[in-house]
Amino acid sequence: MSRSWADFNHMFARYLTLERSLSANSIEAYTADIRKLEQWATAQAPALQPLSISSKQLEQFSAWLAEIGFTALSQARIISGVRSFYRFLLLEGFIKESPADFLEPPKTGRKLPVVLSPEEIDAMIAAIDRTSSAGERDVAMLETLYSCGLRVSELVGLRINDVHFDEAYVKVLGKGNKERLVPLGNRAMKHMKIYKNEVRVHGAVANQFRDILFLNQRGGMLSRQSVFLLIKKLALQTGIQKNISPHTFRHSFATHLVEAGADLRAVQEMLGHESITTTEIYTHLDRNYLAETLVKFHPRSQ
Repeated sequence: MSRSWADFNHMFARYLTLERSLSANSIEAYTADIRKLEQWATAQAPALQPLSISSKQLEQFSAWLAEIGFTALSQARIISGVRSFYRFLLLEGFIKESPADFLEPPKTGRKLPVVLSPEEIDAMIAAIDRTSSAGERDVAMLETLYSCGLRVSELVGLRINDVHFDEAYVKVLGKGNKERLVPLGNRAMKHMKIYKNEVRVHGAVANQFRDILFLNQRGGMLSRQSVFLLIKKLALQTGIQKNISPHTFRHSFATHLVEAGADLRAVQEMLGHESITTTEIYTHLDRNYLAETLVKFHPRSQ
């Protein structure tokens, strides 16, 4: 029986769920990439199916992405999705060789992330109004973001049972439902305890969120957007001109560790990066920091 694009995309989604344990957002991104390939293919020839596409046609698809205005970064991501799709077809025996093996993404360069200094982080936390219950929670959240290098989704989903105060670490459920252990700094632990033991116990808690650590005013799980808006507000209050988000605290955590001489493999483990290549961007940041220090302080650079 012949299979349609939708059939193959459905099987691909199942493979990404069961074999690679990817999140729902990641799976949607991958399958959206294949829908773009389907859009191009059916415009070329209505009968053109995934199993009959050639390497040459995939190159034409790549050129089409650029022609219709996708950025180099978006093109690279879509091509990565298409390559994964054809690796799946190869693995499942639908094809004998992948036409995407030699499909090259455009060069995107590497954009260095924005980083806050320890002083800027201190200023933002100091600007929080701690006279309210939300203020104590917000201090604990920002200290945790910076102390543990968490993604915002990991922060809002953090469970009380995953915080081990006696051993000073948190168990984090990251991308692809992969668990990792991250040490918990003294300041983050102190403010977590204040919030948990002196504030959270007095608020309403919805039944389904009893084990979630950080709650909103209605006793439910915080949204990622609410953390984003909090950080934007604090940046405005403290006069920080950088374009920052919750992820900036994660970048700052990693950068400050590397600048202080931390082992890159240890930083990779704490961040939950699958590849050391992803973590290596912080060595580039470190080199920039060193170069700026040289220019600023060396007499021959004046």
